[in-house]
Amino acid sequence: MIKYDFNKKIVLVTGGTGALGQTISLDFLKSGANVIVTYVNDNEIKSLESKLGNFVKKVMLVKANLMNDDEVQKLVSNIINANNRIDILINTVGGYRAGHPVTQISEKDWDLMMNLNLKTAFLISKHVVKEMENKGQGKVIHVAARSGLKGSGNDAAYVASKSGILRLVESLSEEVKNKNINVNCVLPSIVDSDANRQSMPEEDFSKWVSPSEISKVIAFLASDESNSIHGASIPTYGII
Repeated sequence: MIKYDFNKKIVLVTGGTGALGQTISLDFLKSGANVIVTYVNDNEIKSLESKLGNFVKKVMLVKANLMNDDEVQKLVSNIINANNRIDILINTVGGYRAGHPVTQISEKDWDLMMNLNLKTAFLISKHVVKEMENKGQGKVIHVAARSGLKGSGNDAAYVASKSGILRLVESLSEEVKNKNINVNCVLPSIVDSDANRQSMPEEDFSKWVSPSEISKVIAFLASDESNSIHGASIPTYGII
């Protein structure tokens, strides 16, 4: 990663125990940031510890359900009480469920995609940006998806939820861009992770985008170099 100066910056990485979140967390730790990572399941911690090595000692781990407004509010309040501010929010929380036409999507699956992908982005933005407004600065980067630009069939719930993040980013950006706060998102295609390789073993992995490449773009958006960028959806497709 290009060396940006994130020394002593307070960085919240939601979903930081996932393949992408782990890489982002490590990169920011290497750049001197103080990193807070949220997670849901205790069994995710071992994988994070393996990825971060000795840097794990510098991470603040917080178990939180980001689909619950009260938990998100408590999370942000505790971080502010401990650190006085949140400089950078990187939201990687999300999930994928598809494979059925609209006529066969269950209400349960529809609600899961909306809650896991879009509601989490809304709630964490709501509470973090409020604190950023109080401090007069901040960077917000959401991980959306290329699929949010156009449905391809049999993926309506997922696509609609990711498309919603793009509109959330655009709207929120308009509200706070005059307050020294940048709100943007990245649009990966298929991320080259162990889980994706296992689920799609016949695909050409070399065409997928690596977590480290996405992390580089996120670092740029979190840096002062991106101060003029507001409400953008940055393609991070790999070569698919």
